Amino acid sequence: MQRSQKISPLEGIRHSLAHLLAAAVIKKFPKAKLGIGPTIENGFYYDFLLPKSLTPDDLKELETTMKSLAKAKLEFSGKKVTPGEAKKIFKDQPFKLDLIKEFVKEKKSLTVYKTYDKKTGEVYFLDLCRGGHVKNTSEINADSFKLNKIAGAYWRGDEKNEQLQRIYGLAFETEKELKDYAEMLAKAETSDHRNLADKLQLFMVDENIGRGLPLWLPNAYTTRKVLEDYMYELERRAGYKHVLTPHLAKEDLYKTSGHLAHYKDDMYAPIEIEGVKYYLKPMNCPHHHSIYKYSKRSYRELPLRIAEFGTVYRYERSGTLTGLIRVRAFTQNDAHIYTDEERLESEIVGVLNLHKKVYEDMGISDYWYRLSLPDFKNKEKFGDVKNKAMWDKGSAVLKKALKETGHKFVEAPGEATFYGPKIDIQIKDIYGKEDSIATVQVDYYSAAKFNLTYIDKENKEKPVIIVHRAILGSFDRFFAFLIEKTSGNLPLWLAPVQVKILAVSDKHADYAEELNRKLINSGIRSEVSPSNETLGKRIREAEMQRIPYIAVVGDEEIKKGTLSLRIRGQGSGGEHTIADFIENIKQETNKFLP
Repeated sequence: MQRSQKISPLEGIRHSLAHLLAAAVIKKFPKAKLGIGPTIENGFYYDFLLPKSLTPDDLKELETTMKSLAKAKLEFSGKKVTPGEAKKIFKDQPFKLDLIKEFVKEKKSLTVYKTYDKKTGEVYFLDLCRGGHVKNTSEINADSFKLNKIAGAYWRGDEKNEQLQRIYGLAFETEKELKDYAEMLAKAETSDHRNLADKLQLFMVDENIGRGLPLWLPNAYTTRKVLEDYMYELERRAGYKHVLTPHLAKEDLYKTSGHLAHYKDDMYAPIEIEGVKYYLKPMNCPHHHSIYKYSKRSYRELPLRIAEFGTVYRYERSGTLTGLIRVRAFTQNDAHIYTDEERLESEIVGVLNLHKKVYEDMGISDYWYRLSLPDFKNKEKFGDVKNKAMWDKGSAVLKKALKETGHKFVEAPGEATFYGPKIDIQIKDIYGKEDSIATVQVDYYSAAKFNLTYIDKENKEKPVIIVHRAILGSFDRFFAFLIEKTSGNLPLWLAPVQVKILAVSDKHADYAEELNRKLINSGIRSEVSPSNETLGKRIREAEMQRIPYIAVVGDEEIKKGTLSLRIRGQGSGGEHTIADFIENIKQETNKFLP
């Protein structure tokens, strides 16, 4: 069998390794039930239903078996089969039978690939598979892959289904690439916001409340409130009017908006109240459209900029939930600008300039722009688009705004939303994975759906144009990104605790409390560390909590009315008067505030 031209050599290696992993698991657990085993960025995984929970020792054993198979020069060969043949082959594999039903329903062809010894004819593994493998395992460097993680995964990502064990593997073409990536991964994991959550007391998840519904602890919420206040003031000065909308609405609202048609699977099930169905809101847009419609609008009122820190709810599958990055309830830094054609481009430029200002203040520079365009060949997503000229116009104005602001960008056909083209601000996380952190969208679609109009200069009624924008995206995801980018060492103005005061002993406690009151009354986020541990231990604990400033007070400081400072990452910061210290912190903090 020849490798598909659409599969890169490395992709073929990773796909083949997924099969070798399954072969190793079947050897160890002959009655294992097989899920799926795709390639992913930097490696592969395979899901299994097994008679026992796997341990790190099991991974080592399975990896050893895989290396042995890789060195055996096994061949890969595939053939098309009928649904009946496939059902016979996988009669003892319920998850494969489930996939076969789906393929038949979607009229997809079925192929089965075998991993076998060409000389002896012995078959080591059979899988329902789309193909794309090495010709034989001699193409795989046995030292360039590694099994690195075990995780739980519900079949089809649905918690109503059985939970399987997912085995992850890393795979590269060379041993050096594997080693370099493993080192990067180990370093990244120390900055992962999920790993820092307990250490820095940021957030928690309680199974009694529900998965994907994080509880923000005081430290994280303090930083979030600073971000909210910062964005509120910036937006207020930029002419935005802030609103607050309900967390749910009647079914008809989301029928009109198109969310029920396009996002129903990602929405929570309806709540029936007095015979009427209500949905938790998946987006704030339709609520803002209702506010726009509250009164008849004139061109003199445009652009009308409506902003909200709006909490939305989406039914993310359990297998996709990730700390604060992917959750089921999150709060967007959301806004909708209602404008006419004449001022559309200038409004988009204004949003891009606001974005640049915010990200400079946050110290974020490693982002880029993606112009996400429609792909009208995708009938499922863009099939109900009636006026393609409007989409072309929206795409053109976004492109023009990007060029005017001097931003480089890449075009991505098919990445537009169902209601319009958009600019996505892209960034890579600590693991090197690309993600969207913010967005700007042009919407000609919703005006007709909601009858959103304005009276122009000639006293004629015209449809308004809507710009959807989220500078921070969601506070949840943005906070997680900040924690990971800084490894928890947030800049002073965003740090939940800016100063930790340490009294050398109990006899200095009153002075420490007096200092604390002065700092708090000056608007500085300060805390006193209890003196029931040694000073050295308390300093280490404050440093581990990433506190920017540690103020130590003892006999000398009381005598002089001063404090001795330790600065995060620098060590000793010398002795300061209280007045000078307060003024220095204010200056350092206020330069980032609007």
